[in-house]
Amino acid sequence: QVQLAQSGGGLVQAGDSLRLSCSAFGYTFSTYGWFRQTPGQEREFVAAILWNGETEADPDVVKGRFTVSKDNAKNTVTVYLQMHSLKADDTAVYYCAADEDRYGSGPAWRARARSTGNYDYWGQGTQVTVSS
Repeated sequence: QVQLAQSGGGLVQAGDSLRLSCSAFGYTFSTYGWFRQTPGQEREFVAAILWNGETEADPDVVKGRFTVSKDNAKNTVTVYLQMHSLKADDTAVYYCAADEDRYGSGPAWRARARSTGNYDYWGQGTQVTVSS
């Protein structure tokens, strides 16, 4: 059973930075995505990274403040979501997800990466709370 383990959430002040991590020991996936969700709302795309390092982000969500990256260590890929200048509106549960299907760079991948339905595995979610 594949499990994506997340860490790094918490309570921060507006303007602070936070880094979320996600990894699945022994597994490597084609695409890793970050989504967030608030109560009563659908899960919202934040950013994604492809196996070759290409990234995609929702500009309305990220607004130049968030960066997705990954670290390819032996047996484990760790994916990060670095968040700066956090605002109260960023308060949500953040989820990482992994897509097994192999895609190349380009518009098709960028469109696919935005949809929750294209991901095969999900992390447990981590709460990020930004106080103003």
